[in-house]
Amino acid sequence: MCEKKLLDEIKKYQFYAVELNLYLDNFPNSREALSDYKRISAKLDLIIKKYEERFGPLRNFGDASREDSLSWTTKPWPWENY
Repeated sequence: MCEKKLLDEIKKYQFYAVELNLYLDNFPNSREALSDYKRISAKLDLIIKKYEERFGPLRNFGDASREDSLSWTTKPWPWENY
């Protein structure tokens, strides 16, 4: 999967997660929404890990999936490529 496609997938799943989070703020007892939120969040984590393994960190919070913690400073940010 190319870099742009992975970034698009990340954006899509981030949107899903935020919307489900907002829904759960209003309906905290919704088991279906909570299940969906957990599933979407897990998928998002996998996609982010896949992106970071191939193209470098997306964030500098000490939890990137790569050992080279400074690689984020040596190349353009993901949004600068497009």
